[in-house]
Amino acid sequence: MPTTIQISNEVKKALDRMKVHERETYNDVIEFMLEDNLELNDQTKKEIEEARKRIKSGKFVSHEEVKKRLGL
Repeated sequence: MPTTIQISNEVKKALDRMKVHERETYNDVIEFMLEDNLELNDQTKKEIEEARKRIKSGKFVSHEEVKKRLGL
């Protein structure tokens, strides 16, 4: 049974960016996110959160820097 929900403009914009193709529905995008989230175990979720914190604090090496270090 379809229902209506309210989301902020920011959330709508984020969902729009996540669409694989223009005609994909928001329901499809949300289902895909839910499936991804359910597949992650607690340890993986913890590691992702730690990585996000490191990135926000600037404690990471960019792809360009890795290439430079490896001489590529």
